[in-house]
Amino acid sequence: MARSNRREAGRRRLAMRLPQVRKLIMAACDPLQLELFEAYQMAVEARDAVQRQRFNPNLVREYDETCFEIEQHVIRAIQEPAFAQRTR
Repeated sequence: MARSNRREAGRRRLAMRLPQVRKLIMAACDPLQLELFEAYQMAVEARDAVQRQRFNPNLVREYDETCFEIEQHVIRAIQEPAFAQRTR
């Protein structure tokens, strides 16, 4: 999947997962936020691939935790503009 496609897929997926900030996610254009969207999509794709293999539940759990952590970063980056400045 191309980088821009992955970003937009991550954006849409996060918008569904985080309805409380959906409008802000869909309007986001900050480069940090776009990178988070892409990272989220990549983590979800990796988790789903590992989950289909059904032989390493610990790795699936790790990817679930990674997805959750990215969700928390997205919420902070969307709600706190200063967060984006601090992490650059």
